[in-house]
Amino acid sequence: MIKYISIVLLFTVFYSCADKKLADQDMIDLLRKAELNEDDARNVFSTDAIIRMCDSVIRSGSSPDIIAQAWTNKANALLQAGEEQKAIDIFEKVLSQTPRFEFEQRTELMKSLAVSYMRLGERTNCINNHGAESCIFPLSIAAIHTDKTGSEKAIELYKQILTENPSDLESKWLLNIAYMTTGEYPDHVPPQFLLQVKNDDSLHLIKPFTDVAANMGLNIRDMSGGSIVDDFNNDGYLDLIFSSWSLSDRIHYCRNNGDGTFTDASDSSHLGYLAGGLNMMQVDYNNDGWKDIFVLRGAWKMQFGKVPNSLLRNNGDGTFTDVTKESGMLSFHPTQAATWADFNNDGWLDLFIGNESEPNKEPHPCELYINNINGTFTNKAHDAGCEIVSFVKGVTSGDYNNDGLTDIFVSTMNGTKMLLKNISTDKAAVKFSDVTVQAGILNNTRTFPTWFWDYDNDGWLDILVCSYEFYQSLSNYAAAEAVNGTTGYSGKVFLYHNKHDGTFEDVSLAAGLTKVAFAMGANFGDIDNDGYLDFYLGTGNPQLRSLVPNKLFKNIDGKHFLDVTTSARVGNLQKGHGVSFADLDNDGDEDIYIEMGGAYKGDAYESSLYLNPGQNSNNWINISLEGVASNRSGVGSRIRVSFKENGKERSVYRDVNSGGSFGSNPLRQHIGVGSAQAIDSIVIYWPATGKTQVLKDIAVNKNIRIKEGSSAFDEYKLSLIDFKKINSALISCAPAKK
Repeated sequence: MIKYISIVLLFTVFYSCADKKLADQDMIDLLRKAELNEDDARNVFSTDAIIRMCDSVIRSGSSPDIIAQAWTNKANALLQAGEEQKAIDIFEKVLSQTPRFEFEQRTELMKSLAVSYMRLGERTNCINNHGAESCIFPLSIAAIHTDKTGSEKAIELYKQILTENPSDLESKWLLNIAYMTTGEYPDHVPPQFLLQVKNDDSLHLIKPFTDVAANMGLNIRDMSGGSIVDDFNNDGYLDLIFSSWSLSDRIHYCRNNGDGTFTDASDSSHLGYLAGGLNMMQVDYNNDGWKDIFVLRGAWKMQFGKVPNSLLRNNGDGTFTDVTKESGMLSFHPTQAATWADFNNDGWLDLFIGNESEPNKEPHPCELYINNINGTFTNKAHDAGCEIVSFVKGVTSGDYNNDGLTDIFVSTMNGTKMLLKNISTDKAAVKFSDVTVQAGILNNTRTFPTWFWDYDNDGWLDILVCSYEFYQSLSNYAAAEAVNGTTGYSGKVFLYHNKHDGTFEDVSLAAGLTKVAFAMGANFGDIDNDGYLDFYLGTGNPQLRSLVPNKLFKNIDGKHFLDVTTSARVGNLQKGHGVSFADLDNDGDEDIYIEMGGAYKGDAYESSLYLNPGQNSNNWINISLEGVASNRSGVGSRIRVSFKENGKERSVYRDVNSGGSFGSNPLRQHIGVGSAQAIDSIVIYWPATGKTQVLKDIAVNKNIRIKEGSSAFDEYKLSLIDFKKINSALISCAPAKK
């Protein structure tokens, strides 16, 4: 009888999983079709197709010049595919056959060969033998290559290149990095080629973080993708969900067990049936108290990027279902940028999507999906005046003028930015007006990640947006920064301070934001609990020659930002994408998770979880909101925490959201209160009603839940976790290919 019951249960589970998979089958089929469609030599990211095309040209009997170019193109594609030795063999052969008088052609071949050797060294040492200090700039003793062959070969090539052209900044930068990997920097670098590492944090205000991803089994080797850190099973502990933009890589879900270990729930949750996603974010779109997921796809792939996004409903039983089609959101536009907000204040979250349109090519207008309060949405972008046609790379939402209506900011690669003021007069008809010029933030330059935040705690939302303007290799700018300390507007960070009158002032230079970033992944948090928001940028340029460290900036009293990357030991030279700030070990300070990896399959890299060592004895409060008339997760609510610090009254302001436009923080708000020993008051402004709720005399260092309209709050405790002592052999959270 027991045996019979076991068999019945087994078949019940099997068919339950099968039915669940069938529920997502339409999306699975669409993604598979898109994957087959992008296997095209015209797609610059399809290395396999390019290699096949090159082989066809090589066999065609074309002219020697055409065949030589085909060999070079094949070598570049092999390098992008992670076949470094095969690429090296071809580059060396083509170089040996290129006449000496073809100076420019030989120089370019030597650069490609040098990069191939550097990449071979990275694969042999940093990837195949990955450690916590691998590729952290400036390289420590622990990051020195064991097998130095690749770097030594690259050094010889770069010295030849620089002897002929000493002004080649890219080669100079990469030469210095190569010397770091051999342990010979700076003593053995030829003086005329030496670049000094600058450390703005000379006072060492920040203690070094430690990458513990390997300890936790979270060092996932993937291409570029998105990240979410939040609680998806409502047990209070923060889980991790992340993606890869490759349609061959599945979505991954690491469920926090609350004891310092994570379980790979990709299969059991059915998220693993779905692939792709350069960005993703959490949302409770149906107000059922369970966080759902929205996945964005197709960015950068132009005509091959017409791939559907996914709305994944959290069923509350550990599983998710793709409801994109039934919700009315199925569309086919390249994108990675979206923001959820209650634009009409009806208590239900809506969605604005920024799509990518190339100039003079097929238009992909932005979309505004208004929640119909029945599980479906209607695209009202045209009627609302926000059907923008541009190459959108970042969007964020917030109430910048404190009028109770949520506005939108859009960054683009077209050289324009847009501030859309919400001018809705009733819940039935959302309307926006473009007030970019009046607000004083036009500044024509290509931009990427962005967010609204109150960096100086004055109660008004400011704007941060990162430039993605460059005309040369990104490594050129990194070298120029090392030489000159600044590189103008290229790759800079723009900070627009809210002047409280509907206009903004560019305070970037005054705030000390002069460093090269070229950020893609980006987010913010308070790493030292002083109540001022800091931020971390992931540099994600697809070029394999691009080695620009990810960067961490500390907010100094809401007035100035200091580059603390070197002291914090978070300057990974590999590509950085989705960024999430969260206190994963429950010790009271925020850690940083970043999804690493580039745009080519040969540029996949291990993700990092930078553990905050605890910067000081500052205190904090974690606040989770539950809306009643407002949306259930409290998105768009404004929080003011007031306290006395060193005898002075202070207030810290937060808007409830998931942070930046590329990577998602928890919706639970972690708020530092400095050295305050108690909190005088917490004031919540609820978006749907416009009412405020006040709680008084709250203890610090607590996790609390606040329900809209309630005069009390719930407190809950979380176990402290020591990630450094976890045995990764006991953890099952490693990726598998689709």
